[in-house]
Amino acid sequence: MGFTLITPSDTLPSLAQADHARYVQRIRRRYGPEVAAFASLWPGAPDLTSIGGLIDHLVAGGRNLGSALRVARQLVMERLATLDTEHSLPMTEVTRAMTHLAEVTLDRALADAEAELDQRHGAPVDAQGQRVDMWVVGMGKLGGRELNVSSDIDLIYVYEDDGQTTGVDDGRGGHTGQITNHEYFAQVAKKLSTLIGDTTEDGLVFRVDLALRPNGNSGPPVVSLAMLEEYFLVQGREWERFAWLKSRIIAPRRAMPQGAHRQRALALRDVVIPFVFRRYLDYGVFEGLRQLHRKIRDEANRRAAGRPERANDVKLSRGGIREIEFTVQLLQVVRGGQFPEIRTRSTLKALQRLAARGLISVDTANTLTDCYTFLRRVEHRIQYLDDQQTHVLPTEDRDLAWIAASLGYADGTRQLLDTLCGVREFVANEFDALLHEGGAPAKPHNAPSGCKGGTCGGPPLPIDSEEFIARLPEAVATYVREFAAQPRVAMLNDAAKLRLAKLIGRATKIVYLDEENEHLDRATVLHFIDWLNPLLRRDSYLSLLAERHEVLKRLLRLLGMAKWPMRYLKRFPGVIDELADPRLMEGRFEAASYLDDLQARHDAWERSGQLDEEALLDALRRAHHSEVFRTLVRDVEGLITVEQVADDLSALADATLDITLRWAWRLLQQRPTKQSRYAVGRAPHFAVIAYGKLGGKELGYGSDLDVVFVFDDTIDKPDDAGGPDAPDPIDAYAVFARKVITWLTLRTPAGELFDIDTALRPNGNSGLLVTSFHSFDDYQRQRGSNTAWTWEHQALTRARWCAGDTGLAERFEATRRAVLSTVRDADALRTEVLTMRERLRQAHACPAEQFDIKHSHGGMIDVEFAVQFLVLAHSHAHPALMDNVGNIALLHRAEDAQLLPKGVGDAAGRAYRELRRVQHRARLDESPTKLEGAAREAIEAHRQAVLALWQAVFPA
Repeated sequence: MGFTLITPSDTLPSLAQADHARYVQRIRRRYGPEVAAFASLWPGAPDLTSIGGLIDHLVAGGRNLGSALRVARQLVMERLATLDTEHSLPMTEVTRAMTHLAEVTLDRALADAEAELDQRHGAPVDAQGQRVDMWVVGMGKLGGRELNVSSDIDLIYVYEDDGQTTGVDDGRGGHTGQITNHEYFAQVAKKLSTLIGDTTEDGLVFRVDLALRPNGNSGPPVVSLAMLEEYFLVQGREWERFAWLKSRIIAPRRAMPQGAHRQRALALRDVVIPFVFRRYLDYGVFEGLRQLHRKIRDEANRRAAGRPERANDVKLSRGGIREIEFTVQLLQVVRGGQFPEIRTRSTLKALQRLAARGLISVDTANTLTDCYTFLRRVEHRIQYLDDQQTHVLPTEDRDLAWIAASLGYADGTRQLLDTLCGVREFVANEFDALLHEGGAPAKPHNAPSGCKGGTCGGPPLPIDSEEFIARLPEAVATYVREFAAQPRVAMLNDAAKLRLAKLIGRATKIVYLDEENEHLDRATVLHFIDWLNPLLRRDSYLSLLAERHEVLKRLLRLLGMAKWPMRYLKRFPGVIDELADPRLMEGRFEAASYLDDLQARHDAWERSGQLDEEALLDALRRAHHSEVFRTLVRDVEGLITVEQVADDLSALADATLDITLRWAWRLLQQRPTKQSRYAVGRAPHFAVIAYGKLGGKELGYGSDLDVVFVFDDTIDKPDDAGGPDAPDPIDAYAVFARKVITWLTLRTPAGELFDIDTALRPNGNSGLLVTSFHSFDDYQRQRGSNTAWTWEHQALTRARWCAGDTGLAERFEATRRAVLSTVRDADALRTEVLTMRERLRQAHACPAEQFDIKHSHGGMIDVEFAVQFLVLAHSHAHPALMDNVGNIALLHRAEDAQLLPKGVGDAAGRAYRELRRVQHRARLDESPTKLEGAAREAIEAHRQAVLALWQAVFPA
């Protein structure tokens, strides 16, 4: 990076004394005895308790509240300046102490103001006669608990409900002084501002800024919660979402966490969160923040004009504190709706959460953390000098030298300025990279001319402009003209039409002019336009493509390489955000990380009070769709094999089932029906047994899940003494299984997860949805009159426990091995297997000139049936065949056991792998899997290898 930072964990010892600061000198001269008393009574960094005690001490000494609040502020500031500049108090402790100072003083001032108003007008109450609270809402650094030492405080006053005051006894049996709640709280706000913000001989407590309230300085000083909600719905602007991101109630104490009125105060949170965070990826905020930042930077430049020293503003200048905060807040607002785990008011905490989510790199997060800490420490030292709300480096050499010495810089001012320049350059580059990626890509050097006149650019034009269409290649122009003529395009607003033209123009450039993508078919642009069609009213996705050029490039590459990705993207357009993740091409699916991320999301929703079934259903779907898409991209790019695709999709299904069981059981316990009362207070002893493709870990895109549900009846037993109304485990588990199926199959606004097939349970669709393990074991081992058929034992060869109670995993595997190792009549088994195979072949008839990769003689099903026969017929003598390791590995084991002629198992295994690859590729391209002509000839050798296996296992 070209500069060295002193990190928070490696702070150099200070080389300075606090009394260089003129402000510290003034406080020690004016309040010497008070400084000494504060040090004696409450040493160390100030906190809520010591600040409150200090105020009480000052009041007891004869000062009125206003004076006590001001003197307390001066003493706290002197203490912090000393601890910070002489003893290197961590920056976070300085800001925490300043935040505590604001919280305590505002709480005291609010209580005093309300007491005075109560004496004149009585208490403000609602229609039910309950006293109404006014909440002092801290914004910005105060809301984030990051208040700097000479900061003003951004406040908004919100009261719970309209109504009027009770009035006061007029002495004649009546009441006088009644006013509306709005009038009451407006007077409280005025009194509060006087107590906190007026300058007296003792100074002030804080400068109060109310400009962030609804309608700004032209709005009323206080608003009701209902007024605030309506404002958000009707008039709330994009930049206000960033402002409210850090908001929190800071007074009265009774409305804060652990306060008596905390539950009532949560109503404000329920209004703010939907305004700040959308339920979808919100790239539309980029332009709003870009405009806001441009205004701030222009204002900083204007103030610096003719005054070059103002260019060294550590907050507002390029690469300053504000740009780190904007970087963090932008990423939070864009994705915080879907990923609540990244929501936090603290800038430093947010950086780590964004890195944990993969939205920025860990190195970048750590460096920005160091940069932010450094800039805030410099800011504090600037403000200690004269207690001025300034962020500009001083021009006096001795002041600069003192700041450098207090930071421990032995090389003095030069080291300070070198570090500052490096920090600002890094921050500015990171911020520009985030905010300005929407810029048009440059034309490659010596690029061939694909657009008329060599360009698809020029001044911005709408999609239905003939001038724009005329710039496009003829094939694209014809398509765009038809696209733009649609009524749904004609009805779009001007901004949307401009955005569409911008995207199609860029896409055309990438496909026609970009040398990196010269392999792409020119029809890729047409596929892209087709993909856009159903998304015309989904601004967030179009904004993402407009903002992130690399996402558009990756999307076009994907659309140009296979057809199925476009179908998937149309069904679940939100997954395009995965294309923005630089880790997309790295690694494989990791179940532990997937489960940890989902649980973190669950916990974050719970903390925010937004945890509900709908949120969890959508979270599961979005997470699953994203992981499927990641696997799909790696697959299409040729980074993983067909077997690895199947392994990853199967592991993903396992993990999704696991988290579904956990969440669904918890909700069942919270809202039990009469049938599911048994679940309350109990852990589930329930498991999912996977069959078919999931059982064999051969899951493909869009495969359904063949599953069987069992529960442990050795633990969960009916209470025989409880009477007919006693909770019954079988009833509870039946309700739970239906809930799980609903969770997995229900289509929500976020899409669906799986189709579920439970037909392989004992007695098929006529059997119970959930089976006790004892009954399942008896059925499979053929105890009693109701037993499994041979085809069910064939299915058992590739069955496995995949989710739920791990205690049932071992018991299931023991049952499975006992069944597979049973000695059978080989001839009778062969007849039954052949009969079942013939039924399948007849159900999937194929013309003689075609070859169905899966169902024709010599196809994949022949391999699977041959393996199943070998397992059922020979596992008693060759236990290695019982392992669920896949068809190819089992063929090798059968050949090693001399159950197959030498080379037959190996050749059939290679054929099976190739047939799976051809089938997989055909499905990605949406091509037929019934081959003829040259395509059939290309795999004839593999077909013959399968036929040789069939002849060896089932000789004529």
